[in-house]
Order: sequence, then structure tokens, then C-alpha cells
Amino acid sequence: MKSDTDTLSSNRVIAADFIVNAGWIATVDANDTVFQNASLAVKNGVILGVGPQAECAQRFQADKIIDMPDHLLCPGFINGHNHAAMNLLRGFADDLPLMTWLEQHIWPTESKYVDEEFAEDGVRLAIAEMLKSGTSCFTDMYFFPDITAKLAHQYGMRAQVAFPVLELETAWASGPEEYIDKGLQVIDDFKHSSFANVCFGPHSPYTVSRATLERVATLANELDANIHIHAHETRQEVSAFIEEHKIRPLELLNDIGLASPRLQCAHMVHASDSDIELLAATGTHVIHCVRSNLKLASGLFRMHNMLEAGVNVGLGTDGAASNNSLNMLSEMNISAIMAKAVAGKADAVTASQALRAATINGARAIGREDAIGSLEAGKQADFFAIDVNRVECLPMYEPVSHLVYTAQNSHITDVWTAGEKRVEDGQLLHMDTIALREKANQWRKTLSA
Repeated sequence: MKSDTDTLSSNRVIAADFIVNAGWIATVDANDTVFQNASLAVKNGVILGVGPQAECAQRFQADKIIDMPDHLLCPGFINGHNHAAMNLLRGFADDLPLMTWLEQHIWPTESKYVDEEFAEDGVRLAIAEMLKSGTSCFTDMYFFPDITAKLAHQYGMRAQVAFPVLELETAWASGPEEYIDKGLQVIDDFKHSSFANVCFGPHSPYTVSRATLERVATLANELDANIHIHAHETRQEVSAFIEEHKIRPLELLNDIGLASPRLQCAHMVHASDSDIELLAATGTHVIHCVRSNLKLASGLFRMHNMLEAGVNVGLGTDGAASNNSLNMLSEMNISAIMAKAVAGKADAVTASQALRAATINGARAIGREDAIGSLEAGKQADFFAIDVNRVECLPMYEPVSHLVYTAQNSHITDVWTAGEKRVEDGQLLHMDTIALREKANQWRKTLSA
């Protein structure tokens, strides 16, 4: 039996739940097609079709028509690396080197205050921020992953939830055995969720033993589950690892069978030529967190070299404690600009490549490119509308370039996930912003004390 999306070339008029008519639509399809004076039709949370308004008017009909002539429609951003609950630590210990920041400030504070209430309040605050800024899917790596998965499902936010695996005791587990046992239960609890997908999240090669990483590799292979890990974040981390283990971190991950299309390496700032070759050869994905890495002075990422070698590079914000926002527009902007400076080439990473990194590349990293990451018939209706007719950024000559180099978060007006509007005229529709503010300020007082 043919579906509605299989009959787009026929003369039959298809009923849609709603149609959005926009000034421009950036599809991020294989050809980076951008339509002007275009329409997007949605039914049951799925895109029926996208194309010129005149053509779509002949193909689709709907009682609900949304006219947005001053707006550009884009696929929802995919934030490839985040620690959502750490939104409550935004600006908590700024202007410090990574290890000082972690060992003397973040980790001691987490050990004292992180519990289920902290996780729930922090994740809810992060989801609100991400939805308002056009992000429809995120990868999270933090304690109490069951709470993150629950809230993602509740608010219609797609999430790859990487349950933590560590050697040390925390508020969530006492050691690697308990982390894995509890994580496997979370995988089982959310295996039927349409929004939350749970995977393995060993913290890093330098905090997780080889034996534990080998067990993760075995279980991930058995379950066909993804693995999300910090890797090659600082020069000091890599050199210390080599001195102790006589091998580069990525080489170790490859030796034990983790390097594969199921593996996502967050950061990879200090990647050698051989590392890049290995990433490409194994199909391992990289999540570039440009603002966090620059703010913590971790180093300069070789995005141009990665893409040129065929490595799939997505973008992530890292947590708000080190960024200090979850603004994917900013990540796109800085990643493209920094890549030009690092490579010494103005076309090293183009606006279209930056947009792909923030959308379809992120979908590919988590194995969801068939469902999200671009605006095409048959995919989930996850998209946002951004007003590109604001006086402070006119005139606009090229929509994607404008999105990456000019647009601001405040210009995003409406956001949909699974065909349901989550943000309208810049306001959250299903979240209590007054309660969010009160909770955030209560935690500020507690942590400041």
C-alpha cells in the first residue's frame, strides 16, 4: 500500500493537517535545496511535501494555513553534545582552565548538590532554552538519565540520552557495574519512546578503565546501541594518556572495538592526521563544541581537515556551565568562522556546511538521518521559523548565509516538533516559564551559599 508521501507525483490532492507558506525554506537535502515562496505540508507529525507554493497548492489542501512570508523555515537543530542539568551551573565558575574548572569547582559542587531534584529542574530549564532557540533534538550525557528521558518525552523534545559510565561513585551510582546495570534498565524503560533513545555514555578514555570500556563495547554491540564519549579534548589530556598507556586515546577505543559508526566522540580538538584518518576509516562521528572549547582554551578544532577527510562532524554546545548557552545559531556561526581562520581559507567551511553540521550531520551521528535533520517528504516535522525581515539584519541576499552569519536567537519565532507547535511568537506553549525562573533562582541562592 502506498503512503501519502509516495503519491506526490500523482494528480491526487492530499489532505494535510496544516500547511506553512514561507518566504524561504532551507531543506538541507542532499542538494542543499532552498525554495523561495515555498510551502511545507504536514500530516500526523510527518512532512507530506515541501516545494514551491504554486506546486504545493495543487498537491495538498488543509483547513489550517499558516502564512509566514517574512520567515525562513529550517530543520530543527540537533545539539550533538550537552549536559542539560548543568544549566543550573551556568556561569558558576567562569574564566578557568578545564581541569581547574572541573576538579576544583564543578565536580565538588556536583558531589554536594546533584540529586534527582537538581537533574529535573536543570533539564527542564535546558529544554526550554533549546526549544526557544530552534533545537528539536539533543544528546545528553549526565546523571539521572531516566529523568532526562522522561522530560524529553513529556515536552516532545527528541533526545539521545547517554547514561554515564564512570569508575567513581556519584549520586547516581557507586561504580561501573551499577552505572551499567542502571543504564541498561533505562534503555529498557524507554525502548518504545518516540522521543527518547538511550545509549551508553562512558565519560572518557582517561576516566574509564579499559576493562569497563571493553564491557561497554561488548554490550553496545549486542544491543546495537550507540556510544557517546568525551575524547581528545585537551592537549594535556592526550599527552598524559599517551605517557601512561603508550597509545593515543582514539587508538585505544579502536583496539577494543568502540570506534565504529555507533561511536560519537565529543570535542576531538587535539586530533592528529592519523586520528583523522582513523575516524574516517571507522565511520566514527565527531561532535564539535566550538564555544566551549574556545572558552576553556582547549584548543582549535580542525573542522576543515575533518570534513575534507570524510569525517561526519556534528555540532554541540556542551553544557551551559562551560558555554554559557545552548545557542546553536552561535555554534554554527563561530564554527564556520573559526574554521576559516584555522585553515587560512575563507571557504574552508561554508555556511551550507555549517548548517549541515547543525542538522543532518547530527542526525547521522545518532543514526536518525532517515527521520530527522532535513525537511523532506516522509521525515518528521521538526522545524523552526526565523524572521529574516528584521531591520537590524536587512537586506538578505542568500538565506543560508544569512542564517549562519547574521541571524540571532531572538529572531526565531515558532518551533514545531513532530508536527506540534512548541513555541509561538517566541513564547513556550507547554512550559511554565514563571516556575522555571523561580526554580533557577532558588538554585542560584543555594549554590551561592
